[in-house]
This record gives sequence, structure tokens and C-alpha cells, in this order.
Amino acid sequence: MNPIQTLGLALGAGFSSGLNLYATVATLGLLERYGVIHLPASLQPVANPWVIGVAAALYVAEFFADKIQYFDTIWDFMHTFIRPPAAAFLAYAAGAGAEAPWRWGAALLAGGVALTSHGTKASTRAAVNLSPEPFSNWVLSLGEDILAVWLSWMATVRPMVTTILVAALLVLCVFLIYHLFRFARRAMSRMVDYYFRR
Repeated sequence: MNPIQTLGLALGAGFSSGLNLYATVATLGLLERYGVIHLPASLQPVANPWVIGVAAALYVAEFFADKIQYFDTIWDFMHTFIRPPAAAFLAYAAGAGAEAPWRWGAALLAGGVALTSHGTKASTRAAVNLSPEPFSNWVLSLGEDILAVWLSWMATVRPMVTTILVAALLVLCVFLIYHLFRFARRAMSRMVDYYFRR
């Protein structure tokens, strides 16, 4: 892979892993297995039927866990320690033909991107959980799954477009996290005023 392809795959797989790691791995594995894309040799083990099967089973578990209010927040918290390291590992494996500094750089970049998308997802879902109806939670969950699958595919066929798209998505993530933080700070301030200053 050339540097642009490696960068596109690192960013695309990193961002989508932060949203749904298991959908990302299953998508890459299925696309490689059926000849739709050609991954670097170091990533071809994801096309092994066992790897695809485990990723698909875990995706099914996440699909349902992600639809349950408040439980999805616990699930996301646990995956803070899974999604970013796995994204870094995927990027490191994708750059197998590159020199070690480039591979480590791609791994760090993908891990950081995954942590950003994961953090945005977890924060947004925690805020949405405050709504009494479950439908907005389900819509967000389905949207995240679709974006993860689509971005995994895009990263392999249009690496330059994926790089630009992920850059735009990261700007959106920073915007959302900033506003969610302000919302949480205002809510905490109101709660403190209500309980301790009356």
C-alpha cells in the first residue's frame, strides 16, 4: 500500500472502529473474503471465517446492547478500553510494508481518531438517554452502524476521499463534544443551585 492508502485505511478504520469495532472488522473481512477489496497481506487474517464469525457474533451482541437505554452507556464505557487499541492495531497491521516509524505513527493516529469518535458517540448517547423515549437512541445506533460499515468500505476503495471525510467528521466531533460539555456543565450548575443553595 502507498502512504495515501495507508493513511485512508488508518483514518477510516480508526473512526469506524470507534463507533463499532465489530462491524468494522466483519465488514473488512467479508469484503476481502468475497474479493470486493484487497487488503494488505498483514490484514488478510480478518477474512478468516473464524474471525468473521466472532466479529459478527459480537456485532449482534452490540446491536442489541446499543438499543437499551443506560445499558449502552455501560457498554460504551467498557469499550473505551477495547475500540481505540484495536483501531491502533488495525492501522499498525495495515502499514506492514512501511518503515516502523510510519507504522507507529499510523497506529497512534488511528487510536486517537477512534478515541475521538468513541468519545463523541458515548457522550452523545449518554445525553440522548436523558430523553424518556427510546426511538432517538435506536435511530442514533442504527446510524452509527451504517456509518461504520460504509466508512470501512470507503477507506479501502477511496482513501483520499476517506481522509477528507474523516477530517470533517473529526471537526464535527469536536463541535459536539464542546457543546455537550457546556450542556453538562450548565446542568450540573443548576443541580448544585437547586440542592445546595436554596
